[in-house]
Amino acid sequence: MKSRYLRLFVGVAISAVFIWLALRGLHLPDVWVSLRSADYVWLIPSIAVYFLAVWARTWRWDYLLRPIKQIPLRRLFPVVVIGYMGNNVYPFRAGEVLRAVVLRQQENVPVSSSLATIIVERVFDGLVMLLFVFVALPFAPLPSDSIRLVVILGSVLFFGALLVFFAVAAVPARFMRLAEWLTNRLAPHRLRAPLLGFAARFVEGLLCLRNPRNLVMIFLTSVVIWLLETVKYWFVMHAFDFSVSFFALMLMNGVVNLATTLPSAPGYIGTFDGPGIAVLTLYGVEAAVATAYTLTLHAALWLPITLLGIYYMVRIQWRWADIGRAVATQGAGEPGGAGAGEMGASLLPNTPAPVLSDGEDR
Repeated sequence: MKSRYLRLFVGVAISAVFIWLALRGLHLPDVWVSLRSADYVWLIPSIAVYFLAVWARTWRWDYLLRPIKQIPLRRLFPVVVIGYMGNNVYPFRAGEVLRAVVLRQQENVPVSSSLATIIVERVFDGLVMLLFVFVALPFAPLPSDSIRLVVILGSVLFFGALLVFFAVAAVPARFMRLAEWLTNRLAPHRLRAPLLGFAARFVEGLLCLRNPRNLVMIFLTSVVIWLLETVKYWFVMHAFDFSVSFFALMLMNGVVNLATTLPSAPGYIGTFDGPGIAVLTLYGVEAAVATAYTLTLHAALWLPITLLGIYYMVRIQWRWADIGRAVATQGAGEPGGAGAGEMGASLLPNTPAPVLSDGEDR
């Protein structure tokens, strides 16, 4: 319980720092004038494009899950939406755990396996964000040292994570032998079997990286997802009295989404808005207009999918208390029957760990 409150405090503190940096010296009445004069009709096509991106996310997750279980897109889409709703209302991307728990309930996919696919998603998202930044550089050079630092750190983090995942997917049996060796030496006896079961199911979720066709499709769908989201940025821009190039919006999209990987208050408050405002002002957009645009864009990204996620949550007869229990177990894992993978025996029946070998193709 204390660790949950500590994580929330850290997230709120980071959000507060970003908000302070974004709003210092800003004349708020000018922001209100920009908001009042905006043409909000442009939000309609922006929201439509965003839901196309959410459907593309569902399609990508289908490719990631295929080595584990083939699930029709029409059944997978509500799970994706509920997960993104959870990200919007709980801190620390708790919706990712929620998405895995709902998939376990609806489709009997082990939580640790689906969490592995979700982490792979995040890595590919990060790599595409970096690709956007590098593609945009000749047309919209990085305007500050702080943004360069974000790009450098992001490059090291995401490329490093992808290399590790490729290595584990290439030789899963060797990884499991290493995990068994470490567990036998470091973990109490009662936790060894649950920990090894969790590790085996997690590795199963990485086996999508062994199929070249799936790998290409995961990368291509990731590019489509983020291009569509940049188109949303472009549509919302037309509601305000400024214009920057599509490449500048690609850069903004990349920097903003790299920044939202940091801990923050629910809904990425501050970590989304601060970098977005900073990028636009560095490209010559008036601060008040940049702030009004970024706040409107944030709301247009947050509200529609949150409302749809609540609708799907009601449809599957989940209550806020169920979501609260799933989020409360974030990071606890499947071992021991008390983690995210074991939110309750009535919801999540036991699933045996898969048997893995280095020569296995799925």
